Formats: sequence, structure tokens, C-alpha cells
Amino acid sequence: MSIVAAGPTRPSTTPAGKGVGPLLRGWREQRRVSQLELALRADSSARHISFIETGRSRPSEEMVLRLAEHLDVPVRERNALLLAAGYAPHYPETPLDDPSMDALRQGMERLIQGYEPYPALVVDATYTVLAANRGITMLLEGVSESLLTPPLNAMRLTLHPEGLAPRIRNHREWRDHLLAQMERQIALARSEPLRALYEEVAAYPVPQEREGELDGGVEPVPYFALPLQIEHGGRVRSFISSISTFNTPMDVTVAELAIETFLPADPATVKYLQSLVS
Repeated sequence: MSIVAAGPTRPSTTPAGKGVGPLLRGWREQRRVSQLELALRADSSARHISFIETGRSRPSEEMVLRLAEHLDVPVRERNALLLAAGYAPHYPETPLDDPSMDALRQGMERLIQGYEPYPALVVDATYTVLAANRGITMLLEGVSESLLTPPLNAMRLTLHPEGLAPRIRNHREWRDHLLAQMERQIALARSEPLRALYEEVAAYPVPQEREGELDGGVEPVPYFALPLQIEHGGRVRSFISSISTFNTPMDVTVAELAIETFLPADPATVKYLQSLVS
């Protein structure tokens, strides 16, 4: 369950060789914000924003950070904007195995361990699994060894035909949910590694749906969110997924961490998971 390092530093996906003006304009247009609206948000003027975007004015470091914040630019790309404007990066990128990250690692480990017997895991911006509790490892029974060789990837584990996909009873719905989630992230972060992962998992064959092979053991229940319905122990177990991130991160690594937890979605799943620890 120990948290592992996220691997090699992921480079910024901001195009090289562009000045800060065109880059800011690209983010503004992607967010569908006018120069006037951005100026009002950033306590500036549309004229000044226009001058920055065309290269007639060099923005201060403070202005670059302010505009990036109001355009919801990811922390990694804020550093790239600063470099394009001639300033040093503002946000460090500290490896998770660095001693300065001890409190963060230990806190996340306690969190996901305390969530047992319910499943929980920690992933980075490209869904590399950095930590998982025993609730997750329980669900991985039968997954191909090739997918369990580090670094593990949550999307591959879920959607690969040798992963969890054959046991997910509502696979089409859950697949559509995951792909839509990745599409939103790609639109926000413009991440080429994430896009490559999306194209890979979207091309996986969809298992043929099976009806009536297993009985969940209970009457159908109304779900308050789309459940992950997965076969385990001869029954269908249902979970609702929740994703947590850190507020106002001051480090690139921390900004790209996410903790995903799975809440039992029906009484039968609650009873089953509690029986594992009783």
C-alpha cells in the first residue's frame, strides 16, 4: 500500500517557442472568455490584455499568475507561461519520495487505509496508481499479471479486456463515464500523455454484455449516482466512485494527485465488505 514515486517528470504540454502572449490567448480562447471579461476578472483593462496577447506589452510575473488563475490554467502550465514570459517557474515539482513529502504520503496512506474495507486508491494526472488499499487489491483478483506489473494504470486495469472489463456488468455505461471524464480533463489540461492514454483505452474491444448469469442477491435498489457494478465472489457488488483533489496546491506534483474512493452503493455490498473484516 505504500505510495510510490510518480516516475519521470512529465514535461509541460505548452507548445515550445511561443511567447507568453499567444499562449495566454490560446488559453483564453479555449476557456471561451473575452478580453473584456478576463480584464474585469483580473482587475485590468481589455486594452492591456490585448497588448499582452499581441506582444506589445510584457506582463509582470504577478500579472501572468493572475491571468493564469482566472483562466484556470493547470499549475504545470502556469510554470510554462512564466518561462515564456522570461520568469522563473513559480511552482516546484517535488518527487513523492522526497523527504519533504513525508507528511503528505503518510496522510494519504492513513486516509486510504482508514477507508478499508471499502476500496480506495491514489493516482496521478495520467491515472498511474501510486497507492491502493486492500479493498482495491481484493477487486483485482483474476486480472492479467501483465497489467499488474508496475507502473499500474487505473484506466488500463478497468477497461482492458484482460483487466476488470469482463467482470463489470454495466461496462458500456461505466466505460462511457470514464471516457467522458478523460475528455473533460484533456480539454482542461491539454495533456498529450493523457490524450495518448485516452486513445489507447478507447480502442479496447467492448466485452459482450451478459444477462442473468449472476444474481446480486437482493432486490434492485435506486442508485443516487452511476454505480460500478462488478462481479466478485459469485455476486454483483455495486460501488459509487468519488474523486478528491487538493485545494490551492502550491506544488505541481500535489496539484496532479487524486484520491478515488468507492462507496458501497447497496446494502448487500455493505454487508459483504464488512463480513471480510469481521
